[in-house]
Amino acid sequence: MSVRVRFAPSPTGRLHLGNARAAAFNWLFARRHGGRFVLRIEDTDPERAVVGSEPAILEDLRWLGLNWDEGPDVGGAHAPYRQSEREPLHRAAVQELLERGRAYRCWCAPEELARHRTATAGGEVLRYPGTCRALPEARRRELEAGGGPSVVRFRLPDAETVPVEDAVRGTVVFPMADLDDFVLLRADGRATYNLAVVVDDVGMGITHVVRGVGHLSNTHKQALLFDALACPRPVFAHLPTVLGPDGQPLSKRHDAQSLGQLRSEGYHPAAVVNYLSLLGWSSPDGREVLAVDELAERISLDRVGTADTALDPDKLRWVSAQHIAAMPLAELIAAVRPWLEESGISERSIPGTVAALRSRLHRFGEIKEHLALVHPPAEALDAAWSELRSDPDAAPVLAAVWQRLAGVDRWEAASLADAVRAVGRQAGAAGPRLFHPVRRALTASTSGPDLGQVLAALGREEALARLAAALPDGRPAPPHI
Repeated sequence: MSVRVRFAPSPTGRLHLGNARAAAFNWLFARRHGGRFVLRIEDTDPERAVVGSEPAILEDLRWLGLNWDEGPDVGGAHAPYRQSEREPLHRAAVQELLERGRAYRCWCAPEELARHRTATAGGEVLRYPGTCRALPEARRRELEAGGGPSVVRFRLPDAETVPVEDAVRGTVVFPMADLDDFVLLRADGRATYNLAVVVDDVGMGITHVVRGVGHLSNTHKQALLFDALACPRPVFAHLPTVLGPDGQPLSKRHDAQSLGQLRSEGYHPAAVVNYLSLLGWSSPDGREVLAVDELAERISLDRVGTADTALDPDKLRWVSAQHIAAMPLAELIAAVRPWLEESGISERSIPGTVAALRSRLHRFGEIKEHLALVHPPAEALDAAWSELRSDPDAAPVLAAVWQRLAGVDRWEAASLADAVRAVGRQAGAAGPRLFHPVRRALTASTSGPDLGQVLAALGREEALARLAAALPDGRPAPPHI
């Protein structure tokens, strides 16, 4: 069996981490099995649609690298991929169910139905009493001829339970008593969610329905519809609920962080996919930092848990930092460049600056926060140089370092750091006595990235100029440490 999975968002806003987790898991599962990842837009509820949501969803998925094999913009053998464009298929399926006696028309008015409410632990539930289920043929024809509004309902089978096999949760048994003859087609001719989902999954050959456990409450209805249409049920797999840091389930209404926010803050997209995979799943080897291709090799339904999983922003930041640390420098430079556009640092100093600061980055956007560790404001440097010029202990150290660095052949981080340490060994200066005045002259601070990396980032001319500016007469004198 060729695996075919789908991600079917509604265009009601941008993706948040909860629904992006489902997209990532489906994509990885398809890649693991050499299958197809289908993107379907479920847009049959225009009242809830948000203008611009569909392109935003596509943009978020592309940012994550979750490219789809079939979808609304790329087409495919099972088009169309917007649910609103598949309405003729939905109506045809309803007609088939009517002809088989698995569905019937219902003319009950809303005010009549409102009287049939049943109290439950969670409040009141409207239960259809079956008024139109067994109408005499003459009465049915009379109502049809009258042309009044009607819906189409599913005729529940005679059974006590609806058992559903779930690849994560095992056999889940739903009491038939909890169901009534639910609506398949609204009075305006639009399919309800459960019917449209089943018809589209059948039409697109979906083999595995992998989604959040919040959809489990619909699964028995959908399973009955697969059976009624004489189509095999897909493999159902319900992932655990993703909770926010406050313990509430993530949702668009719950101010869940969107992927757009993560992107604007500069999270590594592969790290986000990595972190999403850990929400309810674990790698067989226990590793938590995995490249996307490694995840695709390992992902499986049998290692998905059933307990709710909580979003941990600190862990997401940590995973992102691990991915950033592993990036080739050229790729990292390209990734942080948007945040450097208004920094004012020279193009030639960008590679060295990024190399010096990369170990401090959890997100690409943090490069701006750390730039001052290499390129401090001019007023901060002026203040540091003024203090150093009046410090009799600093001048000989700075002069000796200047003299040594001026003679370094290869202006590279490792050799520059060795040169500074060599000055300390020759002069008997170490620790703060050696490094504090040098670092303050270069960056106006006594802490920061590796000193060799700072020197490499500044370049020979700028580094020597800053050291000289901290000397009493503005130029290096013979060292007397």
